[in-house]
Amino acid sequence: MTMDGGHADAGGSDETGLLGCRSQRLGRRSFLVGSAATLGAFGLGGCVTSDGTMLADAAKVYGPMPDEKFPIPAVDISKVNPKYYRRTVQYETKEAAGTIIVDPRNYYVYRVEGDGSATRYGANVGRDGFLWSGDAYVGRKSEWATWTPPKEMIRRQPEAAQYARGMPGGLDNPLGARTLHLYQGGAYTLYTIYASSDPESIGSGITSGCVGLLSQDMIHLYARTPVKTKVVVLPA
Repeated sequence: MTMDGGHADAGGSDETGLLGCRSQRLGRRSFLVGSAATLGAFGLGGCVTSDGTMLADAAKVYGPMPDEKFPIPAVDISKVNPKYYRRTVQYETKEAAGTIIVDPRNYYVYRVEGDGSATRYGANVGRDGFLWSGDAYVGRKSEWATWTPPKEMIRRQPEAAQYARGMPGGLDNPLGARTLHLYQGGAYTLYTIYASSDPESIGSGITSGCVGLLSQDMIHLYARTPVKTKVVVLPA
């Protein structure tokens, strides 16, 4: 893995050297460089049943979450390719139930359920030059974490200096509503799986190695993922 520097403090704030973990309202995409293609609607007539069951189900899954500390709005599902909607799929693997498998080539994250199935989520992943692969584990979990850009990032992107003392948790925070912090051998890798409120980012390579899920999906995965959970990142 390549890492830019930065660290997490004991208070739960996260200094990450990742070039803005997600495409977010933080200047929309000002801290992300890469090919963040707009997906738009995906030929919906050919992807849903005649009665619109898939879209109706997606509208429920990605509806608003008003009871969160910072209420989360509904996802504009017309901006997400339906193949990235959360679903249970057949998935053969030797990994134990509960393991998280990231497939950056296809922009998916899987949670292994056992019995040949997995919960599959659409994701955004690292852009060219920031992709990585290997085994890690969830060393820490956080909700609405503070985000602090490291010096290396500020040198590359001076506009990040306004957050040198930390950006409090909130809808515009790059770490989002939930964050799984990835470790190897007891050391924080600086990589995370985080919550994104930018539907257009799903299915794109835009980050510096972080993996983003829609906020509703990330909350779903987070609730099912204890600390020490194994994470496998496949080669791109």
